[in-house]
Amino acid sequence: MDIDPRRLRVLHEVARRGGVMRAAEALHLTASAVSQQLALLEREVGLSLIDRSQRRVALTPAGRVLAGYAERVEEELGEARRELIRFTERLAGPVAIAAFPTVIRHLLVPALARLAERHPRITPRIRELYGPPALQELRLGGVDLAITEQDADETVVVRQAIASHPLYVDEYRIVAPPGWAEVPREVADLAGVPWIAGPPGQACGQALERLAALHGFTPNRVHLIQEFPPTLALVAAGHGVAIVPSLALLDVPEGEVVVTGITGVGARKLEAITRVSRTRSGEPDPVQAVVIAALREAAEELSGRLGERWRTS
Repeated sequence: MDIDPRRLRVLHEVARRGGVMRAAEALHLTASAVSQQLALLEREVGLSLIDRSQRRVALTPAGRVLAGYAERVEEELGEARRELIRFTERLAGPVAIAAFPTVIRHLLVPALARLAERHPRITPRIRELYGPPALQELRLGGVDLAITEQDADETVVVRQAIASHPLYVDEYRIVAPPGWAEVPREVADLAGVPWIAGPPGQACGQALERLAALHGFTPNRVHLIQEFPPTLALVAAGHGVAIVPSLALLDVPEGEVVVTGITGVGARKLEAITRVSRTRSGEPDPVQAVVIAALREAAEELSGRLGERWRTS
């Protein structure tokens, strides 16, 4: 019995993605091409691997067994590629990175410039993706590295099969409209003002929850906004105050919003997340390691810029 390992990869994707269409998208193939590869694999092994009696694609018992071996083959091939990198003088290959807008703008773009100069054979591929979808795509192998945010005061969630690499601690700032006659100067001033709040699951949303609970007030959430540019636009137009990370303020012209001096708001942690390798004990592979190093350098540079801005503002 000869089994083509390329067809095993197709079966592996169908198993972990839960369907032909999603597997085809991940493999950059058409659905008919995936179905054809599965049919050829069934012919090779002489067994039915796909249960076609149901509307939703499901694996037969034999299909599930073979998919388990296919997953191991993928893991071993991935380890082989990573180990072979150690024998080359220059790092090379693609690296898929999931990130969100402020990180792409202020950390990834400068980091990519460093990578292009030092490791021109590494080809980064950026996807705007964050939160649970980014972590799911990391687990599925759609991306190699995901940059995540977490409120620094929230309990660290231990995640299986992935490792966290700290990048930057981004302090929160409370911003207010420049046209208000009375700009909040202390936490007590925040109880009666309208808020442009982040969603409860977002780091800034969690920061507002914590601040309100700590000081005993119920924030008047007039607007619920996820992205920082529309949040800051609403603040500038006089619609309320907001909690935003320092990075989000780098592109805001001076005077467009008032950055209050209220302290004790907290910070968010930015981390690079990678899959755990069985042979590397949580350490990223060499290509991922240089990407993380470039991100940390960009973060250090940003820290200096932000420190200078707050000293002169």
